[in-house]
Amino acid sequence: MYNWFWIIGISIIIVLLTIIFILFYKLQKSERLKQEAEEQFEILEIKVQNLRLETLEAKLNPHLFKNILNSIQSHTYQAYYTVDKLSNVLNYVLYETKNKFVTLKEEIDFSKDLIEINKVKLSPLFDLRVKINIDEKDSIYEKTLIAPLISVDLIENAFKHTDIQHPEAFITILFELKKGVFTLSITNRISEKKKMEKEKSGLGLQTLEQRLSLIYGDNFKLDNFVEKNIHVSTLKISLLEYKNQMRIT
Repeated sequence: MYNWFWIIGISIIIVLLTIIFILFYKLQKSERLKQEAEEQFEILEIKVQNLRLETLEAKLNPHLFKNILNSIQSHTYQAYYTVDKLSNVLNYVLYETKNKFVTLKEEIDFSKDLIEINKVKLSPLFDLRVKINIDEKDSIYEKTLIAPLISVDLIENAFKHTDIQHPEAFITILFELKKGVFTLSITNRISEKKKMEKEKSGLGLQTLEQRLSLIYGDNFKLDNFVEKNIHVSTLKISLLEYKNQMRIT
């Protein structure tokens, strides 16, 4: 009788020790992965801090990549996917923006990566809608007529000022090309607090409008307004007219 109790007791101890060992091993592995991820983030932060980019007309918003890194760090489970998108964004900023103009396709691809990075800070149930209404066979689509990074401020503002906690929160982003006119339209719900902050800010949009004016003259229109806590930004650029003017010039 006592031998059986002794055997059962020893067996239970062995099982418990095995479970403890497995848990300890998994914890150690998790800590290693976490440490590796943190080291990667530190490397990226150093690269971003050393990045000094200037285009001919404007400087890149210095908060852009810091916001991106913060988003990645707060959602480790999506880190590898998002770092891949960040790599695409960095390549675009470092190499493509050296040119005065890029193709509409390149700017939209960059915008899609930027949107994917910003999605990390949102709930999977958040109402985010991205629509691209463009015929890729349109000759304008592959022409170098778009100033690089013109979509950054509008997209970043939407994610920054959206009232994420509101049950009816949403962001809608539309890229469209019709009859030579490119349209980027962004609609999002903002809170009363964000609305007040917005009225005191807007420097980024002012800089964007000045840059667009220098490049496209009268061939663009930028509208921003708020109605019932819904913010709407619409940028229209007449690329066909601008192309024809460039040809005449």
